[in-house]
Amino acid sequence: MTLLKFTAACGFALLSTAAYADDLVPYSEAGGWDVQVDTTLGNGCLLSSDFEDGSHVRIGFDRTAGNGYVAAFNTAWGEIEDGTDYPISFMLDDEKYDGTGKGMHLDEVPGVLVSFDSPDFLTDLSAKEVMVLQSQGTEVMSIDLSGSDEAVTETVACQEEQEKG
Repeated sequence: MTLLKFTAACGFALLSTAAYADDLVPYSEAGGWDVQVDTTLGNGCLLSSDFEDGSHVRIGFDRTAGNGYVAAFNTAWGEIEDGTDYPISFMLDDEKYDGTGKGMHLDEVPGVLVSFDSPDFLTDLSAKEVMVLQSQGTEVMSIDLSGSDEAVTETVACQEEQEKG
């Protein structure tokens, strides 16, 4: 089991991670994922996609906080309260990351935001097949990571471009 240091210090400031569509500037598409720039996070780049189970997932860089994040939303998660901490685990194939998700909503869809400060998480993500989100040992989301290697590479290139400009 790998313990990833999830940072919660940014707390409510990270609630802006759930930028509305108007705050996201299209950059490109890679591996079936959209790569965008979030103007609310210091022009942090992200990859996002919608999945068959109704989940919407964003993985990106928060330049205002100096870390990365995973935000996952699903209409089936109706009991989530904004600002409340939830114990969560991410399984990337057989690699487990434990942390805390901060409850939030995106266009009234409940979800959680998890920030991370380990580049190993993105490296693992791009090399894995499936990401499973668990809360208190119960699976709440399982998504296919096909194309994530290409999307992570494109997101990093996007971020490098933002940092130059």
